[in-house]
Parts: sequence; C-alpha cells; structure tokens
Amino acid sequence: QVQVAESGGDSVQAGGSLRLSCGASGDTYNSPCMGWFRQAPGKEREGVAAIYRGGGLRFYADSVKGRFTISQDNAKNTVYLQMNNLKPEDTAMYYCAAVAWCGVDGGLVTYTGTAYWGKGTLVTISS
Repeated sequence: QVQVAESGGDSVQAGGSLRLSCGASGDTYNSPCMGWFRQAPGKEREGVAAIYRGGGLRFYADSVKGRFTISQDNAKNTVYLQMNNLKPEDTAMYYCAAVAWCGVDGGLVTYTGTAYWGKGTLVTISS
C-alpha cells in the first residue's frame, strides 16, 4: 500500500502562482511515477504533470506546458507542482497519485496500473 497526501491549494487571482506538494509513503517501489491530476466541476479528471522518481523523466499536458513545473525531492519522497501564470480554467481539485507507469497521450498525462490517490487539494483562480 502507498499513502499519498497533497497540500498547498489556495485561492489566488489570475496571473498568480501556487506550489502544491505531495508526499508519498509506504511501498512506493512498484509505483515509481508520481502524477498530478485535476478535476474541475462537471468535467472528467485529467492528468497535468508527472515525474518518475530517481531519473526525473517528466511529462506535461499541453494546457500547462511553460506554466507548470513538476519537481521532486527524493530525500523527502515529495513531489512539487509549481504553477505560474494561473488562469481561471486552472480552477479544479488537484490530486496527486503514485502510479506504476505514466506518459503522455493526446496532450494529456496518462497512467496505467494501480493508482494510489490522495484526497485532493482545491485550487481556485479568480479573474
């Protein structure tokens, strides 16, 4: 089992920045990829960024490229999502997940295998 917990969500104005944090603990060996996903009201959950532990291979959704940066602190087993130039359309519940495999398909971050999800952290961007 893997336990995942996010933090850092807040309400900011458009053009502002936020940094989300995600900690993972437990048996993370079989879940080498950490991903950030978001779900806006009335929409499906979509993947926005992901990173493989150790090697640092990163993936981004087209909608956040150039604005969001995913990074990791392996010593702390923590992944961060730095979000800059935020837009109202970035408003969503953001979830972190530890997954077996991640990549990009159709401009969105995707994953396969068992996913261990956090409870989410709310990001609200006002215009």
